[in-house]
Amino acid sequence: MEEEHPISDKGYASPPHNGHDEHATQSGHNEHKTHTRHDAHETHSGHDEHDSGTEQGEHNGHGAHVDHSGHEGMFRSRFWISTLLSIPVLLYSPSIQSWLGFSMPAFPGSNLITPLFGVIVFFYGGLPFLKMAVPEIQNRRPGMMTLISLAISVAFIYSLAAYFLGTGATFFWELVTLIDIMLLGHWLEMRSIRQASGALTELAKLMPDTAERILPDGETEEISTSRLRKGDIVLVRPGSSIPTDGTIEQGESDINEAMITGESRPVKKAAGDGVIGGAINGDASLRVRVTATGDDTALAGIMRLIEQAQQSKSNTQILADKAAGWLFYIALGVAAITGVAWTAAVGFNSEVIARVATVLVIACPHALGLAVPLVVAITTAMGAENGVLVRDRLALEKAREIDIVIFDKTGTLTRGEFGVVGMAVADGFDEAQTLALAAAIEGDSEHTIGRGIRSSAEERELALPEIIEFEAIQGRGVRAKSEGQNVYIGGPRLLEMLNLELTGEFEQFTQQANNSGQSVVYLVEDQKLAAGFALADVIRPESKTAVELLHEMGVEVAMLTGDSQAVAKSVADELGIDQYFAEVLPEHKDQKVAELQAQGKLVAMVGDGVNDAPALTRADVGIAIGGGTDVAIESADIILVQSNPEDVVKIFTLSRASYKKMKENLIWAAGYNVVALPLAAGILAPFGFLLSPAVGAILMSLSTVIVAVNAQLLRRTDMAV
Repeated sequence: MEEEHPISDKGYASPPHNGHDEHATQSGHNEHKTHTRHDAHETHSGHDEHDSGTEQGEHNGHGAHVDHSGHEGMFRSRFWISTLLSIPVLLYSPSIQSWLGFSMPAFPGSNLITPLFGVIVFFYGGLPFLKMAVPEIQNRRPGMMTLISLAISVAFIYSLAAYFLGTGATFFWELVTLIDIMLLGHWLEMRSIRQASGALTELAKLMPDTAERILPDGETEEISTSRLRKGDIVLVRPGSSIPTDGTIEQGESDINEAMITGESRPVKKAAGDGVIGGAINGDASLRVRVTATGDDTALAGIMRLIEQAQQSKSNTQILADKAAGWLFYIALGVAAITGVAWTAAVGFNSEVIARVATVLVIACPHALGLAVPLVVAITTAMGAENGVLVRDRLALEKAREIDIVIFDKTGTLTRGEFGVVGMAVADGFDEAQTLALAAAIEGDSEHTIGRGIRSSAEERELALPEIIEFEAIQGRGVRAKSEGQNVYIGGPRLLEMLNLELTGEFEQFTQQANNSGQSVVYLVEDQKLAAGFALADVIRPESKTAVELLHEMGVEVAMLTGDSQAVAKSVADELGIDQYFAEVLPEHKDQKVAELQAQGKLVAMVGDGVNDAPALTRADVGIAIGGGTDVAIESADIILVQSNPEDVVKIFTLSRASYKKMKENLIWAAGYNVVALPLAAGILAPFGFLLSPAVGAILMSLSTVIVAVNAQLLRRTDMAV
């Protein structure tokens, strides 16, 4: 939540610390943010090979898509066995022998090889598709599995009838080839989805199996991580994985959280700081108090979000599901027209039945079924690898159409903590030395001004001089001695006490800082004004890049803040933000979103996910800044694991790239049926061309391969910012 802290002329901000001068002006503030972790609801769908099929939940009332994930091993084994059983069918097929000019040895019963093995392949290899079609038929929503089942069932029944009645050529070799291709396609699909979902596996590997729990007597015992309870203290040795979420009780170390937060640099953590289970400890031992275990950890939350996103549907997936249903009725319609037309032309005979069967066999839409789910799986994995957790596929798809992005200022575009943003140094004084001296005097100050000076010195890795005789001057500032000289830090009232006046460069510096809503304190050495420090909420170095890249993408950028107009204008001007809303109360932030939407704009809101919840909910796409144990924020559609505004650009990049691949795949998949169905119906029969089920199966296989390869090309998208 952002709120403007009214600042009087009595100091930094209430209460003054260490007697610092109460006249220092401050318009900025260190915003206090709180996060609430919500566990994402985990859903599971799918079924094993013995089930009759399981329908995945409907989305927005559209047709259900059967989730057959987790079948990789089953489809693989059935593919290889069915392929081996298909070899005799192919070798003893009269059509194959005629085309390739060979013959197989005849023996009593050899004429039964083709139908016998064809029946075995149908019931062994085709049974999973028949089972998965059951829920579609029960729900009166024909889809992918219904079409596949229709194709192989028609080929099977027609071939048996043709064989025993002797009415014409059978489809046995086409039947087994069709089933083999279907099994291969589903195996490749399951394999690709598993590989695309590898982020889950890799995340699971991060969590160690055991932990060293410290007993009350100081001894340690090695126990299973699952036995840890909140409040336990564990020993984390150098280089080992942190077993669960917790707070450091003792020790200081650099923690590698790259696999979880995407932050490439180790993060320095000390007593009181939170740590994430699965992160890698640096070169020092830590004692960590457990704050969350099992499903309550950040890592478990991330995994749930990834799985939830992979199971959610997008508009494009819904379109593919509906297209499969349409194709079912189209296939039946084309088959009926084919039957009537051929009967009218040549009379009713076995060739008419063969044509009708060919149409129904070729209508099999495997490429259509693969077109979107594979892209969804790859997109979700790529997002997770880049610190973007997608909770709602619809939101990611809509991101490509966003017109304007609204950023919450504090903690998003800025760090949410004070730092030195400007300095003025008197002649004869060194900038680095004066900052180091000021940081040394501030010592262990917990005031925002003191912390800001100290953190700025730490960032520059300055060596701090020794000080002695520290003394707080009530209402004025602080005094200490360094190298035998008196040094002071404070605001205008300190200068009044020392009878010093602001002139020249210092007067101009102070005026500019005040106009920008920045706080100013001064360093005095031996009764001489040595330096002035302007402090404000430090803008993240990534923010400017993010704004520039969004502009290059044609997206406007706005900023919401509870700070004053001066502070908001200063930040907006520095970052090149198109428009800003200042002095906005948290409960009014969603109104600003609504105002932009009323202008006909699609709006994305980037905030902390709790205090900005109304705005995140109202926005067309809600993007929550997460981090650590706060990644599972209920109010947002997309979670940024790092508090890095540049990652918003990755969302747009990923959205546009994935949507492009989905469209390309749907075009390829639909193109197969647009071409194959009329040919199978015999539209070119007057010119002597009839499409057989065998050629149709080859075209279908080619379409499936193209869709799979094209989806994998999504991985080549440059996500670097």
